[in-house]
Amino acid sequence: MKLQFWSIGKPHESFVKEGIEVYTHRLKNYFPVAWQLIPSPKNTGMLGEADLKKKEGETILSLLKPEDYLVVLEERGKMLTSEKLALFIQQRANESVKTMIFLIGGAYGVSEEILKRANFSWSLSSLVFPHQLVRLILAEQIYRAATILRNEKYHHT
Repeated sequence: MKLQFWSIGKPHESFVKEGIEVYTHRLKNYFPVAWQLIPSPKNTGMLGEADLKKKEGETILSLLKPEDYLVVLEERGKMLTSEKLALFIQQRANESVKTMIFLIGGAYGVSEEILKRANFSWSLSSLVFPHQLVRLILAEQIYRAATILRNEKYHHT
């Protein structure tokens, strides 16, 4: 199963870039993994929240394949422990999912169309984090889940 991390917005800030690269590199020992940074639509300052989410949603939908398994990071999504996340990933692999995409939406979240298309909505926390840090947390948590699946020492309970 291939893992893809998609994020709306600018390239990784230098203060998180190194951490993202470290966890992404480690994760490649378990799954093929890639990042796709999707630029914000042009003239975002001229768009209202709903229009911006709609434009971002249209871009995302145009990039998705019908068979892609889409996990949207969403504040109202379901929270998972690290162990449950590992189990969730293993279950998708057992279902022969070819590509699992983890999507970090734009500044205002994602459109209703994306939520409807999503196979799963996941909340990292009830706290709010900057998008750049969410990228780092996502990479680390997926790496942690991979080590749990292999019963390795990285995760301590």
